[in-house]
Amino acid sequence: MIKIGIIGATGYTGLELLKLLSRHPAAEVTWLTSEQSAGQRFGDVFPVAPALGDQVLVASASADLAGVDLVFCCLPHAASQGAVAAARQAGAKVVDLSADFRLHDPAIYEQWYGHSHQHHDLLAQAVYGLPELHRAEIAAADLVANPGCYPTSVILGLAPLARAGWLMGPIIADSKSGVSGAGRSLSLGAHFVEANENLSPYSIGRTHRHLPEMEQELRLLNAESGMWHVIFSPHLVPISRGMLSTLYVTLPEGVEPAAVRECYAAMYADEPFVYLLKPGRVATFAHTAHTNTCAIGLTPVPGTRTVIITSSIDNLGKGASGQAVQNMNVMFGLGETVGLM
Repeated sequence: MIKIGIIGATGYTGLELLKLLSRHPAAEVTWLTSEQSAGQRFGDVFPVAPALGDQVLVASASADLAGVDLVFCCLPHAASQGAVAAARQAGAKVVDLSADFRLHDPAIYEQWYGHSHQHHDLLAQAVYGLPELHRAEIAAADLVANPGCYPTSVILGLAPLARAGWLMGPIIADSKSGVSGAGRSLSLGAHFVEANENLSPYSIGRTHRHLPEMEQELRLLNAESGMWHVIFSPHLVPISRGMLSTLYVTLPEGVEPAAVRECYAAMYADEPFVYLLKPGRVATFAHTAHTNTCAIGLTPVPGTRTVIITSSIDNLGKGASGQAVQNMNVMFGLGETVGLM
């Protein structure tokens, strides 16, 4: 059994992790941390089934880091750095669900997150945790940076074109997220009256912190893919969970829609959690709700060189906790779908 600790267990990603790990045949959760709720049962913080709720939350200082094989760190950016460093020093492998180890360049991290990076050594060791792109590296890693939800939907939606060198000009990424993507801490935009029956764009253009993560990974797929950039427009929609990215791409001269479909089919043919929809179908929230899958639809626009890609994931599944468990499976040599299908 893989002995597991979860740091910051009382957020939505922590709850989703506990649900997934409770039915995972090779996982044993030995402790959960929460600074604000230490001493309480998990079931006193979340209304969950008794089987999930009996474990008592502990403060991080009381967590037995040396007594586990793997730590899932569910803290916000900046707060995660020290916790990850302590877990690694104790010898535990780590899957970090914050943004602290996703960007390879510490200067870019500081530019977008407003904090200096205190652990350049660990940053250099961290592997970006998108198995569809970095499976072999994840298998050998001690520290995996779990991708953000928006980047997962956008990168998987564009990766085949990026690898083929068919990205050019500005790429429009119009993305919609369920309210759980805003986290469990209180913010005005996530209040029921603000979010219900409303659609709210935020951090649009080139201002959202997930943008450099998307471009970093897509450029790594083809360093000679030419000049392009992503214009990103995220929106909050009044549902609990789910994510849909609609991506608008102009293809190079001579690239036909059939070749695009063949490119996607070839890249994702053996991927257990990515599936290409039939021609004429578009991805929706319902395709991936409560799963670790990504559904992709391709819509060529007749008479133009534009293709519209729809990419759907569950923001708490493939966009966070499900992908974290997928990474755990790869890190420990398990079947990738164990506990997830």
